[in-house]
Amino acid sequence: MPVMHELADLRDYIRFIVTLLAVLDPFLAVPIYVGATAARSKDYRRTLSRVVTLTVLAVLVVSAVVGEQVLELMGASLPAFRVGGGLVLLLMALAMLNAQAGGVRQSEAEAEELEQGRLTGVVPLAIPLLAGPGAISTAIIAAQSGGYGHKAAIVLCIAFVCVLLWVMLRIAHWIAPKIGQTGLNIATRLLGLLLAAIAIQTMAEGMKGLFPVLAG
Repeated sequence: MPVMHELADLRDYIRFIVTLLAVLDPFLAVPIYVGATAARSKDYRRTLSRVVTLTVLAVLVVSAVVGEQVLELMGASLPAFRVGGGLVLLLMALAMLNAQAGGVRQSEAEAEELEQGRLTGVVPLAIPLLAGPGAISTAIIAAQSGGYGHKAAIVLCIAFVCVLLWVMLRIAHWIAPKIGQTGLNIATRLLGLLLAAIAIQTMAEGMKGLFPVLAG
């Protein structure tokens, strides 16, 4: 574990960026965003993409900064949260392997709101479709037991991923017809496979924390 003001290894931050990208899955968000804004003006789309991105950024930054303290207040240990968070990621990964949003990311009622165009950019597009339980738990786990420098680096990683998300939303109406639904589904399945491996690794690390005998 890094000490109070030291940064973690560069590979840990790269892993966090890849994991967060897989959890947010902009390739899954693209067709949903395009369908929800097909009849809207360019100005509306520009505003919506900005609102969605800033909402996701705010939710994940707050989760990373104060998430561990909230867990302590609730009496939940980080190893237990790793197991629970890993399970959430695994459920999301299984849905992604079927090129679906899944119940963890989006309920039927929320999907209906999107189809009918009843969205504000905050709910349900930004929360919980993008910044849902999986992304929040990923941010909390990544920021755990780190000092101010580490948390600042995690915030920068979140900001970088959100910039990529904003770019994907801004070009969504251009890129969707070129890649096609099949191409987007393939990308989502590949991210789902990667996320499944990360989820199992996260659960394994949590189990070692709960049962130290497993570490031997």
